[in-house]
Amino acid sequence: MDRIYLDHAATSPMHPDILEVMMPYLTEVFGNASSIHHTGRRARQALDGARAMIATELNVRPQTILFTSGGTESDNIAIQGYAQANQHKGRHIITTQVEHHAVLHTCKQLEQLGFEVTYLPVDETGMISVEDVDAALREDTILVTVMLGNNEVGTIQPISDIGLKLRDHQAVLHTDAVQAAGSIDLSIHQLQVDMLSVSAHKVNGPKGVGFLYIGEDIKVTPPFFGGEQERKRRAGTENIAGIIGLAESFKYACYNQEEKRKQYRTYKERFSAILEHEEIQFQLNGHEDSQLSHILNISFPRVNVESMLVNLDIAGIEASSGSACTAGSIEPSHVLTSMFGEGNERAKTAIRFSFGLGNTESEIERAAQETAKIVKRFQQQQPFIV
Repeated sequence: MDRIYLDHAATSPMHPDILEVMMPYLTEVFGNASSIHHTGRRARQALDGARAMIATELNVRPQTILFTSGGTESDNIAIQGYAQANQHKGRHIITTQVEHHAVLHTCKQLEQLGFEVTYLPVDETGMISVEDVDAALREDTILVTVMLGNNEVGTIQPISDIGLKLRDHQAVLHTDAVQAAGSIDLSIHQLQVDMLSVSAHKVNGPKGVGFLYIGEDIKVTPPFFGGEQERKRRAGTENIAGIIGLAESFKYACYNQEEKRKQYRTYKERFSAILEHEEIQFQLNGHEDSQLSHILNISFPRVNVESMLVNLDIAGIEASSGSACTAGSIEPSHVLTSMFGEGNERAKTAIRFSFGLGNTESEIERAAQETAKIVKRFQQQQPFIV
């Protein structure tokens, strides 16, 4: 039985062309970019080229790109690093209730260190209010961190509007763009952000590498200490092969994003149409218009999520109940709970299907048909919902 992978929001397969580009930097250009000999200089040249490639896509200067081990580290440096380096200006931070745990747990840690954090609510579409951000701003607010596109329901937040609100305030704006990369134009001028996080494995690149855009006037405290790599902001020998894969995959994702958006919108429409044809009871979660095209989050009334995922897996369909970082938990996701409230059945019965490289329309049709069969069986049995 051919399996259908519909969990690209958790991680994406590496594009074969990206792997091919990376290979010479694993076997030939293996030098330390800090070494002055020929092999080291080749590594340095590759590193500088990758940095310039990413900067070009963001329309910024290369020195604003900091290479990291991925989205989690990028978020940590942006939030904790900025808070620690600028606490003399204030100790108040604003974020939302629906952020990735890389952001939420970092904010919780800062609260343990004496910082105050405001967690803004969202409406039933997962959208925050720009007015709520404005109302939460204080004289001692130093940082606002709001994700660009939600990893569970796909809702796109009004980041540029928030950035404009902060123009006359000391607070800087960070956005976790890990899920949105490849789906939305990440031009820094357009987004009006001061810091932006991206991870390679969400755009068909390698795991364990990412970057953080940091505005030229932004000061952050380094996460750890050692050498003077990355302009003294992140110690450690650079992962040249991974960085090459990151740059190439990010460039590729930015290049064909409009084509992908159209393709994935077609997939979502086809999936929903089949469920409707099979007379399945379901509700779509997330904002109707302002939403990432590759994420389809659906609640199925009277369906136990864990049993549903097991049955989908047996049928060869690989999906998830939300964030991969909380997989295995019987509790509804914090995102859906924030949207619908504690104890709401819609939050307890949601499945996330997410599309990406390699998926075809015939796969989507088969996945929808198998999903319909399983849901119909569960809804007829009306099982106890945890």
